[in-house]
Amino acid sequence: MTVVMDVPTDAALWDSARAGDAVAFGRLYERHARAVQAFCLRRTVELQVAEDMTSAVFLELWRKRARIDVTTATALPFLLGVATNMLHEHWRRRRRHDAAVVRIRNATPAEAHGHEDDTIARIDAIRELREARDALRALPRRELDVLSLVAWGDLSYEETAVALGVPVGTVRSRLSRARARLGEAFPAPMGATVSTEGS
Repeated sequence: MTVVMDVPTDAALWDSARAGDAVAFGRLYERHARAVQAFCLRRTVELQVAEDMTSAVFLELWRKRARIDVTTATALPFLLGVATNMLHEHWRRRRRHDAAVVRIRNATPAEAHGHEDDTIARIDAIRELREARDALRALPRRELDVLSLVAWGDLSYEETAVALGVPVGTVRSRLSRARARLGEAFPAPMGATVSTEGS
């Protein structure tokens, strides 16, 4: 005799999690953590940062669970929306850090640089490996968010709209503008990736 086990939906798990059920929340984590981490990794190109950010996304979700409603069939759009906001804060902190490094370098005599030179050299080397990411980041933030969620988050236009809290038409127009701005920078990958969107 085969016993068929009911698989709880994200909505059902979220209802339990909101009531304080850590096991239900853990199941949501198991379902979506890898997708959130993959999304963050594509945006940061740093595994440790992506792992830390994934943990932060779920911690934020747990802390604010009493005030959050999951309105889609899957919790992933909401999770990637939280991740997108955290990415914005990450880049703000990174810009401040990079500016501080430049100020220190300019204010320190050449013979006193020592380990600082090694650190800066590593930062420079990492930057050289990020040309594709930087080209994408040159897009206006709103367009990059839409492109990232559709192309890397594998969200539909409707789910992307939920993640960002904007109308579906806005998602479509931002994506169109992003692709136009990129032009021929990434012709094959861009076309192939975005065209898999289900709308």
